[in-house]
Amino acid sequence: MTGSASAAGVWPRPPELPAPVFSDQRWLEAVFLHWRIPEAEAAAFMPEGIRPDVFDGSSWVGLIGFRMEQAGLGRGPGVPYLGSFNEVNVRLYSREPDGTRGVVFLSLDANRLPVVLATRAAGIPYVWSRIRQRPPFPDARSRPQHPGGDAAGSTDEFPVGYTVRRFGSTGARSDFVVVPKLREPATDSLSVFLTARFGMHGCFLGRTAYVPNTHQAWPLFHAEVRQLTDGLIGAAGITVDGPPDSVLYSPGVRTRFGRPRMIGGPG
Repeated sequence: MTGSASAAGVWPRPPELPAPVFSDQRWLEAVFLHWRIPEAEAAAFMPEGIRPDVFDGSSWVGLIGFRMEQAGLGRGPGVPYLGSFNEVNVRLYSREPDGTRGVVFLSLDANRLPVVLATRAAGIPYVWSRIRQRPPFPDARSRPQHPGGDAAGSTDEFPVGYTVRRFGSTGARSDFVVVPKLREPATDSLSVFLTARFGMHGCFLGRTAYVPNTHQAWPLFHAEVRQLTDGLIGAAGITVDGPPDSVLYSPGVRTRFGRPRMIGGPG
């Protein structure tokens, strides 16, 4: 994808999932922080047969925090306790030769140990951490609403952020807080490029795989950084300097995951 970061973006049509649906989830109170990085740096982390996706001449690394709510198996209800937790991930942007876009996760921190153990067994790089939402996730009925009327949203002066503490004396940490600008929708091409991602690329049992998901367009808003101290990106092996080049907030979306697809032959 090429173009100017200031140009208006068009949200792509969400793909239909290959049956069966593996999971139904809600991703709420999402904060997206992104930095430009050289394409060659991102390429070192791509699975076999996958290349970095590029916008405006750069690859991008993201630090994303959100509240997982009501994650369930198949189309069933959310799993009590284990289906709701905070997550902070570090990710890159990927593309297959046929143009299929996705993300490559370098790390995913979560505060539910059984979830971490199960996903690591499947080859997904989850890390067990203490994660606190700032401020704590409120009851939806008491949350201030943004101008669109979504109960998951917040007013312009309502900060949203996450604090991560990995277990162990040398564990990486991260603290970030943003203030959403809910009268400034983010509809530019860069914002769409970074968030219109309908699957992940990864390596499973020595082969590259694509795990698809689908959701409607994120209700996206620009935001400003109130606080940022991060060690997760560096711990993943990526170097960034200065403030993020893109700061976004979304009250959230509902998403579903479908059957994984293997790419290429055995490694």
